[in-house]
Amino acid sequence: MALIMGSLYDALRSANVDDERARKAAEEVADFHKQIADVRTDLGIMKWMLGFLLAANVGIILLLVRLVS
Repeated sequence: MALIMGSLYDALRSANVDDERARKAAEEVADFHKQIADVRTDLGIMKWMLGFLLAANVGIILLLVRLVS
């Protein structure tokens, strides 16, 4: 069984949504939250990579400026 958001499922059931539809909707929302968490993790890694590359490029430019002077 997939991950399910209990509070959403309970809210849908209290709104007289049938069990199968409430379970399916709660599973889809839980899956969406998992996908967003994965994207946030990847974005954090990409920020670190961009910072490292920016620092390396600035270092190379400063080294070239010193060599040319």
